[in-house]
Amino acid sequence: MTKETKRILLQVGLFLATFITTTFAGAEWCFGKSVFALSASKGIGFNAAYSWADFVSGMQFSVPFLLILTVHEFGHYFVSMYHKIKASLPYYIPFPPNPLIPSIGTFGAVIRIEEKVRSNRQHFDIGLAGPLAGFIVAIAVIIYGYATLPPADYIFTVHPEYKQYGFNYAEHAYNPISETDSLAAMDFNIGTPLVYTICNQFIADKNRIPNSHELMHYPFLLAGFIALFFTSLNLLPIGQLDGGHVTYGLFGGKGHRIIASVFFVLFIFYAGLGVVKVGMPASSLVWRIPMITLFNYTCFAALMLPARRDSLMYALLMLAVQILLCWAFPKLEGYTGWLLFGFIISRFIGIQHPPSEIEEPLDAKRIVLGWFTLLIFILCFSLAPLDIYYIKPITG
Repeated sequence: MTKETKRILLQVGLFLATFITTTFAGAEWCFGKSVFALSASKGIGFNAAYSWADFVSGMQFSVPFLLILTVHEFGHYFVSMYHKIKASLPYYIPFPPNPLIPSIGTFGAVIRIEEKVRSNRQHFDIGLAGPLAGFIVAIAVIIYGYATLPPADYIFTVHPEYKQYGFNYAEHAYNPISETDSLAAMDFNIGTPLVYTICNQFIADKNRIPNSHELMHYPFLLAGFIALFFTSLNLLPIGQLDGGHVTYGLFGGKGHRIIASVFFVLFIFYAGLGVVKVGMPASSLVWRIPMITLFNYTCFAALMLPARRDSLMYALLMLAVQILLCWAFPKLEGYTGWLLFGFIISRFIGIQHPPSEIEEPLDAKRIVLGWFTLLIFILCFSLAPLDIYYIKPITG
């Protein structure tokens, strides 16, 4: 068996594994059909009642989601082939279902560029192709999902305990309580990107639009939302992310350096906003202040400032401004979920884009596509894509 055959078998195996894990995830997120069960006597185990029909129901999520993901990766692949740059077929990364960490069944997919990309045009074309192709398919999936919304009482088949309140169930279902409460249950509120706001306004039947806390029970909308989330991350105008390649092509090395640095500073500033507030108990501040200071320092260090003390100085200055803003505007909150992505970017991806060996001006078509791709980022991005609450469950 040749090396290439082994690689193809590995890629096919990873795709099949990812199809299975995302289907399990779809059945659980959308219809509450988990392959795991919790027993008072036996603890966590496999759900003996889980059926083939339960698994098949999850394909309503996994098929459209993997279609979008696959089109995205093959967008990169085919443009690499067009430029005669050797690239691998996609490697899918499964994330098996588990009873401890909520999972969508995958960490995504990647292709390997196996030859050096030499020109800024090549970087631009390859970086742009994936998000552009995936976004087009995602829009088709989302529009179909909104055009075929089930009746409003569909939610009562998922949450029969809501029926006692009728369509005013939201007034009773999402009241936050302390996570230390023995009756606390986890609740997810999905943020609304601009694409979904537009669809709510112009495509959906207003009487059937799902509550943002229940969007995960609509498989096409959930698949589209997760696809837009990953697209927006890829299109951050930073480093060698897809958005970084596009920004480098449009604005050159100097323009990319300024845009990436400013955007990254604003990104981590927003992520840490509200982590430390005046009036917090000392037991909380004693670990929050060192944690956010170290985070800010790590991120500023990635900007390659002239001296380490500059990174520490700016880290402390950012913390001071964050505290002052939250003191002046008590309801002001960032999104701490971005802290992890800020750390990943600063430590593993990098802020700046290395110079290309060959620098060529972009033609008019590429410039138009580049600006359209930046518009896609705005349409896909959500300031707070997923908020987690603890609520008191409703009983029927």
